Amino acid sequence: MNPSAEHLSPHGRHLLDRRRFLNGSATALGSVALTHLLGTHGLLAASRPEIDPSNPYAPRSPHHPARARNVLVIFCAGAVSQLETWDYKPELMKWHDKPLPGGPSVTFQGPAGNLARPQYAFRPRGQTGKWVSDLIPNLAELTDDIAFIHSLTSKSNTHGPAENFLSTGFVLDGFPSLGSWVSYALGSENQNLPAFVSILDPRGVPQNGSNNWGPGFLPAAFQGTPFSAQNPIRHLAAPGISPSADRSARSMLQRMNARHLQQHPGDQRLAARIASYELAARMQLSMPEVSDLSNEPAHVLRSYGADDTQNPIRAGFARNCILARRLLECGVRFVQLFNGAYASGGALNWDGHNQLKEQYDRHGYILDQPTAALIRDLRQRGLLEDTLVVWCTEFGRMPFFQKGAQGRDHNPDGFTCWMTGAGVKPGVSHGVTDELGQRAIQDIHPLYDLNATILHILGLDHTQLTFEHNGIERRLTNVEGEVIREVLA
Repeated sequence: MNPSAEHLSPHGRHLLDRRRFLNGSATALGSVALTHLLGTHGLLAASRPEIDPSNPYAPRSPHHPARARNVLVIFCAGAVSQLETWDYKPELMKWHDKPLPGGPSVTFQGPAGNLARPQYAFRPRGQTGKWVSDLIPNLAELTDDIAFIHSLTSKSNTHGPAENFLSTGFVLDGFPSLGSWVSYALGSENQNLPAFVSILDPRGVPQNGSNNWGPGFLPAAFQGTPFSAQNPIRHLAAPGISPSADRSARSMLQRMNARHLQQHPGDQRLAARIASYELAARMQLSMPEVSDLSNEPAHVLRSYGADDTQNPIRAGFARNCILARRLLECGVRFVQLFNGAYASGGALNWDGHNQLKEQYDRHGYILDQPTAALIRDLRQRGLLEDTLVVWCTEFGRMPFFQKGAQGRDHNPDGFTCWMTGAGVKPGVSHGVTDELGQRAIQDIHPLYDLNATILHILGLDHTQLTFEHNGIERRLTNVEGEVIREVLA
């Protein structure tokens, strides 16, 4: 050791010890290597996105390279029957009007009746030969581009909690929705529009309402903005105030806010509130242009069914589909498009307990052409290269009718959702329910897995996307969830 260093403290002399230096270097290099390995295998502690309260919607980097930048979730409220749509079960023809051997005597809404064949004919579609129902002929034409997941399960057979489980990963209220998690993690590519929009069905709101787009315990900035083509965002314009006066008032308010923020540095709540007001001001200029469908060509309105004068609900849903496309074109990160409303005996949504065929005739007609046109339009405009499209419902239906009725009861034990677009392997059918379509029996996936897969395609590791709440590191998938890699491109 250098004699001139003898005046140093023991700790200082240790720093100059060559053996200790070499030993420390080896340990440090090993730590770097270990950190890299743990990170590669997703075993490091969660890392939260850094949010600037004054600019909470700034775009942020994903955990790994993303296959999609935007998401469109088409949410059919009321629990669509997989047996009348996507999951072909010819055995039901043989067992029609016979009791299910060993089946339950009572289900969610009452005594069980006999097995019932599908209420619509199925036929093979496209190059894959996938059997799909005549209820949805336009969507059936797209099956070569779709990845079906036939073996999903839910934790609830009640609409409200099941909607919660699908949208938030928990059956209880108060947890952040999928769209809120995504906008929290990734921000937005358009600073003049909300990062997360929920487009409500013309028939009303879904069963659990704002829980489907609520931020839960995440910062309020990441709540979804609900509106539709029929009901635009309220209070964007101040009645009786000219545009020039409105601009002057906003300019003055901006200066006052900036001065107040300087006097209270570090006040994150104040910064977040100012950011919210500033976004609202920018939306006053951008939102009317996005939501004004009057400049859509007649052939586009016709392809969606938005010109349907005989069925205003179908025309309204079609206009919502066009609005969804326009929002995605503008870079809105997460668009949630609802088809169907709250529980109403199946009159306003897909809850087909009593007269399933009669009700599905109406609901299928509203859903089919507009949704298929939306997907085709996204593809034609090149938007599917960056957009993941997810079709989902909260659970499925039983293979038997309810006793004394012509409809099917709730079934959380095996049902179908699907994906198409960015990051998705086309023409895939993954997972299997039993021969009568009652239970998932192969490649069983709780809805945690669906949400984990959506996040993965967006470049997010569901185990790393967390937020501390009441001392617990919470995440969308709770402590579960596996990416369904069989449907990934």
